[in-house]
Amino acid sequence: MTNTLYFGDNLHVLREHIADESVDLIYLDPPFNSNANYNILFKGPEGGSSESQIEAFEDTWHWNESARTPAVDR
Repeated sequence: MTNTLYFGDNLHVLREHIADESVDLIYLDPPFNSNANYNILFKGPEGGSSESQIEAFEDTWHWNESARTPAVDR
């Protein structure tokens, strides 16, 4: 597999789609873990400012069970 772009949570992609010891590069597009919510802002009908906005994404991260490395038998 060469020149493949995955979009999503890198932990899930690495565990489910990538063979162990085969990663050359992981690109993380900042901001990362800024503990902020980012919104898409809209303009009014005439192109001026508007109060309208929607949440684009939440950039917070918490260490939880899904982030833990699975146990490996040795």
